[in-house]
Amino acid sequence: MGRELLFSVTLKDCRVDTFRSGGKGGQNQNKVESGVRIVHLASGAVGEARDSRDQLQNKRNAFRRMGESSTFRAWVKLKVAELSTGKTLEQHVEEAMDPKNLKVEARNTEGQWEVIE
Repeated sequence: MGRELLFSVTLKDCRVDTFRSGGKGGQNQNKVESGVRIVHLASGAVGEARDSRDQLQNKRNAFRRMGESSTFRAWVKLKVAELSTGKTLEQHVEEAMDPKNLKVEARNTEGQWEVIE
């Protein structure tokens, strides 16, 4: 089965903040904003990096961490479902909650599950 690119996420989809990262580095830590925080605007996922003295390397690490976050992964699953079915999350929930799609089960006297109509 082949794979198809449904969408892509770039820095244009994010807000990038820089800050003074603190930690090791002597006077440099008080002068240079090498820490980077990236927020994916659509999902609210956040990635942050301050482990390098190089802002570009921290930006790469922050973007990777944002992409690996559980918040971002959940958003990707919802986006893929929306794009592949043409239905929004709200439409999926409405359809699932339609009475014809629901069933109620209860245990009978033998302890087995039975559908109640």
